[in-house]
Amino acid sequence: MGKLAGKTVLITGSTGFVGSNLVRRSLKEGADVHIITRENSDKWRLKDVLTDLNEYHADLTDYNRLKSVISEVEPSIIFHLATYGGDASQNNAQKIIESNFMGTFHLVNASKEVGFDLLVNTSSSSEYGIKSEPMQEDDPLEPVNDYGVSKAAATLYCQSVAKRENLPLVTLRLFSPYGYYEGPDRLIPSIILSCLTDKPPQVSSPNFVRDFIFIDDVLDSYLSLVKNPPVNGEIFNIGSGKQHTIGDVVNLIIELSGYSLEPQWGREPKWSNEPLKWQANITKAKKYLKWAPDNSLKSGLSQTWEWFLKNKELYYI
Repeated sequence: MGKLAGKTVLITGSTGFVGSNLVRRSLKEGADVHIITRENSDKWRLKDVLTDLNEYHADLTDYNRLKSVISEVEPSIIFHLATYGGDASQNNAQKIIESNFMGTFHLVNASKEVGFDLLVNTSSSSEYGIKSEPMQEDDPLEPVNDYGVSKAAATLYCQSVAKRENLPLVTLRLFSPYGYYEGPDRLIPSIILSCLTDKPPQVSSPNFVRDFIFIDDVLDSYLSLVKNPPVNGEIFNIGSGKQHTIGDVVNLIIELSGYSLEPQWGREPKWSNEPLKWQANITKAKKYLKWAPDNSLKSGLSQTWEWFLKNKELYYI
């Protein structure tokens, strides 16, 4: 049996990319999985497992409804992945703050009234802002957009309340996950889908950098918290510990595909505030969580490519 066998697990953000994969892993590990969705949530990533789940409709900004759900479920483990603003199209500043900060605030306070063994807050490398060295957890947070500000505020609140009230609440600060069920407009799926339809990938710049981390390695980091409970309030970077350029990623995918396509650089709008360094220092996670990524960029992209080949109908091609 898995690490979550027999445990009652509640997952927010379950219809998203990372959340849906964590739902599947939790089921595989033998958990009793409960999810919170909005009534208009698009559940395409979960269609084949919905009958294995317990679903509740709630908005995290509605404290009373949220408290009612948590009181009914009485989860021992809560994985909080609900977020808004990670995509460029999600640019409503008020909704970003309400969803990411107030949603987290309500979840933490409703959960502590019921009690839990572990609550994992999911944050983002966007909290760091522009850095010139690999990012580590005690770096000053200097976010450059509303999304980063809201995630930083939520992380700091979680850290503060966990230490102040001795709550088993920790934060995983994710860098750039990729893999199964990622949205079609994201970099890696868009390149793969271009290859599968024999169209030249349209990309902004080959020189931008990110720390890409394969989804299976991300999921392992969540489970490591169950096996190695860390000090309350701690924050852990979850990345590969290496940065790669967009050019590296695009060329590797084209190589894996076997197609002879030439990327069309500069066809998509360039991102603003691009740094020369975007890399996680994962020393802390290795030490305290006994976690390290198993997959190289090539290994992760190879598995992602094979999955897209088998599941391309989900993307209407």
